[in-house]
Amino acid sequence: MIAAWPGDPGSDGRGDDVTSSDPQAFSDAQASADSQDAAANLHFTGTTPYEDYVRASVLSSLQEPLSEDPGEMSFLVTTQVMELWFRVIVHEWETAARALREDDLPVAMAALKRSTYELQSLNASWEPLAHLTPAQFNAFRSALGDASGFQSAMHRRLEFLLGDKSAAMLVPHQGAPQIHAELEKALYAPSLYDEVLRHLARRGHEIPAAVLGRDVSERYAADPAVEAVWERIYAGDQGSEECRLGEALTEVAELVWRWRNDHLVATRRAMGAKVGTGGSPGVAWLEKRATKNVFPELWTARSRV
Repeated sequence: MIAAWPGDPGSDGRGDDVTSSDPQAFSDAQASADSQDAAANLHFTGTTPYEDYVRASVLSSLQEPLSEDPGEMSFLVTTQVMELWFRVIVHEWETAARALREDDLPVAMAALKRSTYELQSLNASWEPLAHLTPAQFNAFRSALGDASGFQSAMHRRLEFLLGDKSAAMLVPHQGAPQIHAELEKALYAPSLYDEVLRHLARRGHEIPAAVLGRDVSERYAADPAVEAVWERIYAGDQGSEECRLGEALTEVAELVWRWRNDHLVATRRAMGAKVGTGGSPGVAWLEKRATKNVFPELWTARSRV
């Protein structure tokens, strides 16, 4: 098969296989490709516009394996890809939070919807790592040193947006002033769920003043009155904007739960119950995380409808 990206010279953009046992068919396909080559701009004074926009050479230069094991490259690239997905998901949720603050529900809903596709891709990133045996992981594990996923600043921003706040999680970043400042700002900013509840309150729903005025730097705790609001929403018009918002958030919450579970399973397979890198509790900590639901009242209210 002759492979080409859609839009490449020599590709019709559909990924069709132009190889054929028929010499005439192959000749015709080659003539078509040559014609497209002639039409495409193949001459640039510097780097290509694609390189200028995507910075592919920069991305490809960021992999510096520290062991001789060939499996480390897959681990390193997969982890970097996860970081990029964290980045875009944080962007989507910040967009949604800002839109909710302005009561612009269509923009918020669009950002939440995009984030569900991105979360699915993030979760699929576990696949290259999910089948590592302990021996395969041990072959390059020492290269990680004290590095551990819980040190990821972008993942911490993602968790803060979900309402899982903890000032202690700023401590690992004290040596990086810019990163520390960004995390501190995120810690004291309302979470995505805080903005959802404030939006509902402005629409006349009975969100308690204590919830609306809570210290947003603290981890969100479920409130029975908020559960009652979601119960009324879900028992009412299924096409209402509030119900559709609830379902968009539930989709996000489910995919976050799947991410945590996939992380747990991959870690169990690769290292069992051993202490994690950087001295983290490893599987024990991940098991605890996997039991927590994001946006808790959206789940508990379902038992009351």
